[in-house]
Amino acid sequence: MTDSRSATGQIVPASSRREATQPALDCDLMSRVLDRSNMQRAWKQVRANRGAPGIDRMTVEEFPGFARVGCSGIRESLRDGSYAPQPVRQKAIPKPGGGERLLGIRTVTDRVIQQAIAQVLTPMFDPHFSESSFGFRPGRSAHGAVTQIQRYIGNGRRFTVDLDLEKFFDRVNHDVLMLRVTRRVRDVSLLRLIGRYLRSGVVVDGQKKATWQGVLQGSPLSPLLANILLDDFDKELERRGHTFARYADDEMIVVGSEKAGQRVMASISHWLSKHLRLQVNANKSQVAHIIQVAFLGFRFGGKKICWTSKTIKRFKQRVREITRRTWGVSMKRRLRELSRYIVGWMGYFRLSEHYRPTPELDKWIRRRLRMCVWRQWRRIRTRIRKLIAGGVPKSWAIRTGMSAKGPWHMSRNRAIHAAIGDEDLANLGLVSVEDLWVRFHYPQ
Repeated sequence: MTDSRSATGQIVPASSRREATQPALDCDLMSRVLDRSNMQRAWKQVRANRGAPGIDRMTVEEFPGFARVGCSGIRESLRDGSYAPQPVRQKAIPKPGGGERLLGIRTVTDRVIQQAIAQVLTPMFDPHFSESSFGFRPGRSAHGAVTQIQRYIGNGRRFTVDLDLEKFFDRVNHDVLMLRVTRRVRDVSLLRLIGRYLRSGVVVDGQKKATWQGVLQGSPLSPLLANILLDDFDKELERRGHTFARYADDEMIVVGSEKAGQRVMASISHWLSKHLRLQVNANKSQVAHIIQVAFLGFRFGGKKICWTSKTIKRFKQRVREITRRTWGVSMKRRLRELSRYIVGWMGYFRLSEHYRPTPELDKWIRRRLRMCVWRQWRRIRTRIRKLIAGGVPKSWAIRTGMSAKGPWHMSRNRAIHAAIGDEDLANLGLVSVEDLWVRFHYPQ
């Protein structure tokens, strides 16, 4: 392609003409954000995600009524640059591994606006992200990250650099982040709005606190901003020829030896500190053999993907909560909640190729449910009547019903098993971990 002359007679380089055929980086992105169809799509996504109210206490259900009255004013303030996001209501939730994670609960209005921004910016940034980045991206998931690590192990690499970025979401440097956003976004009004969201502050115990660093988790725009920042790190690892996978701020690099891993750990820790102003948590990061580490809830037993012991422990803890004896709900609701949790859990952890725990998990769950049923049959007469109705001979039902032993002990009693069989629980709606595992791994 050769250079040509513009209407004014000036020579226009071919490279400039190529850029002109592409979407301009400094075009009016705010108009695309505020486009009616984009805003409607954003509202549908926020409504589907539901979520708690922000500091204004407006619920998702109340938002349509508010929008009919106040939407035009908000749209105008976004256009003229006067819109000020509301502070975030901060909530601490326990981490599975201990400690707390701070979630930022924005108002429904700000969630819709952020979702609309994310829908416009994602097609601009996502195609340029690393192929080894899997978190919060269209068509990608944690499963892709885990299977990629499995492929690297299959190629003979047995050591990993297991990175933990110290309080990543709380310590993102706003200047470093915005510098990377401006690489593709030149709309000043949109950049100003993103900056205001970053600095909108949080409300803790009724007091507003400034936010001069960090990207609060829980907002629709935060995952994209995190990927924009960490993509530089991904590209640096690719430049160095490393094999890795990243999901959000969870990163695992696969290397050939422990010595190589130590070199990589020291080098990339320095790079992160210098270029992204992020710190590696030395207490939680490690260089170790692949069988000694976990990644996104999975471990690698040789070339197989397996559940970790912590994964099973957390699963059992949640089942205990649903089947606790003091939760005074009907068995129908209990089974509905339990089955919903099991299906969701297996939907994620189906990647495990380890079959052995599944029959034992099913037996344990059924025992928990029989304990709940026995406790619900509080009266001796009720217990005897239910046992007889379940096909237990009368004399056996009387002896069992009059037992003074506790519900957990009685849940193993053969009479109770006869009255509340495995098929009975399945007919009531209980799903089987084993059946789900088999269905995922051996579809008919």
